[in-house]
Amino acid sequence: MKKTFKIFIVFTLVFSVISCSQNESSRPNKGEIVIAADESFRNVTEALAERYVAHYPETKLHLKFQKEDYALMDLLKRNVRVIVMSRELTAKEKKLYEEMVDLPLEPAKFAGDAVVFVVAKDSPKNSISVQEIKNELQSDEKNIIFDGVNASNFNFVAQKLNLPTQKIKYSLIKGNKGIVEQINKFPNSIGVISLNTISNPYSREAENLRKQIKILSVTENNIAYEPNRENVRNMKYPFTRILYFLTNEGHFGLGNGFIRFSCTQKGQIVVSKEGLQPYNIYKREVMMR
Repeated sequence: MKKTFKIFIVFTLVFSVISCSQNESSRPNKGEIVIAADESFRNVTEALAERYVAHYPETKLHLKFQKEDYALMDLLKRNVRVIVMSRELTAKEKKLYEEMVDLPLEPAKFAGDAVVFVVAKDSPKNSISVQEIKNELQSDEKNIIFDGVNASNFNFVAQKLNLPTQKIKYSLIKGNKGIVEQINKFPNSIGVISLNTISNPYSREAENLRKQIKILSVTENNIAYEPNRENVRNMKYPFTRILYFLTNEGHFGLGNGFIRFSCTQKGQIVVSKEGLQPYNIYKREVMMR
């Protein structure tokens, strides 16, 4: 991914899709829906939902955390109204979406996240190259630990490295938090988690998780990049990914209302407080007296 976010120091507003661009004041403020997201996106999804309900107390957003591929299937079957995704859909999935949902595919991008590689706190390892990661995923040693197949971290890394998922060799520990909590028991292993799991600078839980691990920088073309906000914003960190919403709602209902809220200023402030990079940046106005 060599593209950069369309983000400028002057805080120019960027809107990526129609579903993020309509009038914020016209949002639905009653009803209930189910929103599905991979556990990797739990923190930011929960934060956005809580903020939305705080603004609109007559709404109920039921959050369902499941593997990314299952969330997509639930969306197609209309078991949920909105999902969070990070990887690109395959050609087959795009066709299924357009046939089953009967809507044009319009991803509503709202945050920059990253897949992060972590090791035990006392590990001598400080960085890993993209090629090393690829080699490890084809090694019988199975030193790379994922939180599961069909999950967002696994899907994204496989897609990024262009590796057939059935040929990837890895170990498994359930949950991103589970990986962090268990990684010190496996000195030679490398855990794969989402940045969102540990990114909130104000969360005691995230701080505690950060204290248990060492975050590896990732080397590409002999340059090491840390998974920090600046490198995510500029998309220099090799495993930067963009989080986006998909919905099966063909009208301006609660699903689209929640998406719009997340993409507009109030929602983007929530994204920033979660330690992720907001996708849509707003002009800052200061009144001088």
